[in-house]
Amino acid sequence: MSEIPRFELVPIERLRVHELVDAGDVSHLMGLLRSAGVVQEPLLVASGSFVILNGHHRFSALLALGAKSAPAWVVDYFDPRIELDRWGPGPPITKEEVLSHAAEGRPFGVKTTRHTVRLELPYRPTPLADLGVEGVGARPASG
Repeated sequence: MSEIPRFELVPIERLRVHELVDAGDVSHLMGLLRSAGVVQEPLLVASGSFVILNGHHRFSALLALGAKSAPAWVVDYFDPRIELDRWGPGPPITKEEVLSHAAEGRPFGVKTTRHTVRLELPYRPTPLADLGVEGVGARPASG
């Protein structure tokens, strides 16, 4: 039986990437996050290895904003309801290869892997202030 997905604020340094990001997209996303003051969708992260399965751009934007942690759904990567495919043409990629590339620091190119999640994960927005991002969500002192 698969683990039940759990929501965590994962320390940013524990997270591992398996895919590169587009710097322009990250810059744009940083502005959107700062403006909204909230991460609308948590990352999807493999239990145990903390490899990011979905959310590399959000992770990179949070890192650039100085976040101390990132909101994440931590899941059993080998749960059959988490499917792996490619965004474009090319040979199939296995889940083992995703984990291996992350562990070895050999990320795939931008938008190589496509994870489809057939789990019901509730809406879970997270304020940037809860992630240690300074200068957002601060309330003025009264009185």
